[in-house]
Amino acid sequence: MIEPRILEVRTKILKKNDELARTMRAHFVEADVLVTNLVSSPGTGKTSLLRETLKRLLDAGEKVAAIVGDLETDNDARRLAESGAPVRQIMTHGCCHLEADMVQQHLTGWDLADFDYLFIENVGNLVCPTSWDLGESVRIALLSVTEGEDKPLKYPGLFNTADVALITKTDLAEPCEFNRELALKNIQAVRPGMSVLETSAKTGDGMDDWINYLKNMREQLKATGNTVAANNRSR
Repeated sequence: MIEPRILEVRTKILKKNDELARTMRAHFVEADVLVTNLVSSPGTGKTSLLRETLKRLLDAGEKVAAIVGDLETDNDARRLAESGAPVRQIMTHGCCHLEADMVQQHLTGWDLADFDYLFIENVGNLVCPTSWDLGESVRIALLSVTEGEDKPLKYPGLFNTADVALITKTDLAEPCEFNRELALKNIQAVRPGMSVLETSAKTGDGMDDWINYLKNMREQLKATGNTVAANNRSR
């Protein structure tokens, strides 16, 4: 008798979150801000990739900002702020994911019109964040070469709700004996046709393709007002 009650409460919580996320997404789209949600396990290199991304976009004259979530500490926010971009930290104090209201609260005082891109670095977790819409236009699933090729098979929920997969830390592929072909095969087995980008924040390999992807997505957003991720998460 307890389990149905738990499911009922969870459904109500997610419904409230999704309603807020839809409102936030509409505001983001109206302001021409491309909002991305980066999701991965801990240690995948989200912060290093994002710091390099912020630097490159700023150097290109783009207006960027970031919100980063962690259980505790503001270490990642301080690392991202080294890029020169405005950054805010969300400490969840034990919660294993970000929620729409957390993001909304940390937007206070920012004028969305001041930004072209807003990046949300989610809490390191491959399960919980997949259920929570943050109002983003694009959700990115990160897979590090240090994690093994079977992550997509073990955590299909993430790849089924993401719009693009990023393979990170490619500079470590050889010493980690990373099987690139198998990893790509596993991603496609879970999500046929999914776009995959391969990057190294350390060497810069693949970063131009990643930046071009972001720019193309923002141009698409400005031209049509459509968002990709919202459709994927309704699958």
